[in-house]
Amino acid sequence: MRALAQSHGLEARIVGLDHPAELRRALDGIGVVLHAAGPFSRTSRPMADACLAVGAHYLDITGEIGVFEALAARNAEARTAGVMLLPGIGFDVVPSDCLAAHLKRRLPGAVKLVLAFQSSGGLSRGTATTMVENISGGGAIRRGGRIVPVPAAWKTRTVDLGRGPVRVTSIPWGDVSTAWHSTGIPDIEVYTRMGGGTRALLVASRYLGRLLRSAPAQRFLKARIRNRPPGPDQRARARGVSRLVGEVWDTAGGHARTRLTGPEGYTLTAHTAVAALERTLAGEATPGFRTPSLAFGPDFILGIEGVLREDL
Repeated sequence: MRALAQSHGLEARIVGLDHPAELRRALDGIGVVLHAAGPFSRTSRPMADACLAVGAHYLDITGEIGVFEALAARNAEARTAGVMLLPGIGFDVVPSDCLAAHLKRRLPGAVKLVLAFQSSGGLSRGTATTMVENISGGGAIRRGGRIVPVPAAWKTRTVDLGRGPVRVTSIPWGDVSTAWHSTGIPDIEVYTRMGGGTRALLVASRYLGRLLRSAPAQRFLKARIRNRPPGPDQRARARGVSRLVGEVWDTAGGHARTRLTGPEGYTLTAHTAVAALERTLAGEATPGFRTPSLAFGPDFILGIEGVLREDL
């Protein structure tokens, strides 16, 4: 992402988050910040604080429900400061958020939304670390407009992501938060395709939560992550593809389904993040909390090379 940003004439900086006054000085005179240092559960608040203090628009690539909700709760504060808070401008949640908003446009009375996805290519250390830190946190869905906890790997279902029916498993993906802000649909579930071993580990986490949260277990799991490559290499990213499908229903029996395909998740993240940054710099920033589709519309994702959308 850094190389892509620099190729577009954008500046990349490394700044510390531990000293608020120093951070505010580092951001002085900057109009827009793209925050890319996770886990965002620890880093988003100090960066958002600094952006609100200096009047800089805040963008990030989080996928964490708690971060989305915390930033949404600062909507009034951001509007007063004239600052846009726009988290989730990567793979989580640009394609799925734009898909949700498009489905709402197709079926305006929708009351239930189900999203499912798969992205090949592997995980980065940062994503894996966030998963380890939340491994005992269970799942989440939205019911009646409220986020509701459910057991890890709570439900499975069969969907066609574009290459025939596959089994997918529920996960606490960011759209459980953002899709409601984008569409107002009160019931939301998100699923992904995963291997049997991963699903078994998630099911086991229902009963081993205390053990997995313990310092020794966290140190062991994170040490294994540090010994892995930093993320999928260029060949894996070039071969990879992301596939998403979304469905909505209304109370009258109406139903709509749309499928989206695009580049591998980390490649897509780099391009959507830079595109969002450029549009914000060009003046497309409305103060307050925004999701990608609220900021730039349901068709924002179609401006990314290699993305195709199909109404089914």
